[in-house]
Amino acid sequence: MNQNDAAYLDLVLDPIRICAKYKPKFGKGAKGDGLTLTQFQTLYQSDSFYNWFGLDNPMMYAAHKAAGGMTSIYRQIGIGCEKLFRTVVKDALGLSEADVMWSYTVPLPNGKTRTLYLDGRVPLDKIPDKAKRARFHDWMKDSAESIGVDSKIFSTLTGTILEVRQGYKSKDSKRQNADIANAATAYTKAYLPCAVILSTQIDSDILLRYRAEKWAIVTGVEGTNQPLISTYDFMRDVIGYDLAAFFKRNSGTLRSEIDTVLKALLVPEIK
Repeated sequence: MNQNDAAYLDLVLDPIRICAKYKPKFGKGAKGDGLTLTQFQTLYQSDSFYNWFGLDNPMMYAAHKAAGGMTSIYRQIGIGCEKLFRTVVKDALGLSEADVMWSYTVPLPNGKTRTLYLDGRVPLDKIPDKAKRARFHDWMKDSAESIGVDSKIFSTLTGTILEVRQGYKSKDSKRQNADIANAATAYTKAYLPCAVILSTQIDSDILLRYRAEKWAIVTGVEGTNQPLISTYDFMRDVIGYDLAAFFKRNSGTLRSEIDTVLKALLVPEIK
């Protein structure tokens, strides 16, 4: 285990461990801790129709818990890896916590504003090491050229905004449109937008659409030695941290934690 592994692992695992406590809500609102098995059975037994079909069966509760918990696992892996990624970028490039954070506000119809946050930022002028700064600038230039960003526009860019995802298979048009709006805003704020996908699980149509909208995108392919398309080559060769090696070193721990969570989700109730 390397020097930072323990701290970095906690960033990933702490959100995942929450999933083991997941309880389905059964339409009882977004807030609260969800229903226990007993509460679920009381609810379904009081509904004549569901009771006639025997839907108060504990295995039905387990099915709901597993389905919702599975979604929660993906979400929490994404949250943990976002924190890990931002921390690695900060540490490897010598940036501050404020340097790697980025947000912007948008006006709402009611006259108020809403603050939107993206997952990370690399402001070129804040990288203290000249060689690292030049290396990151060169990657930015090559990335911008690869997606057809005009050289005059690139000359105005002062850094990169990063959006981190564990995967991206959703066809949700609202989410895609929000990402495209984020990219447009990034350019107006003089940043190159880059989506960092940690797996290879990204819909090909989304990949093409985002690149057409001038998102730089790297995905979780290995062995390409191409930091313009590979998340792990980008991390190793541009950021200066071998993220793939970190995941490989700690795969046993990661797999064990996921196994524990899945076992907790696949039984009606933990005694």
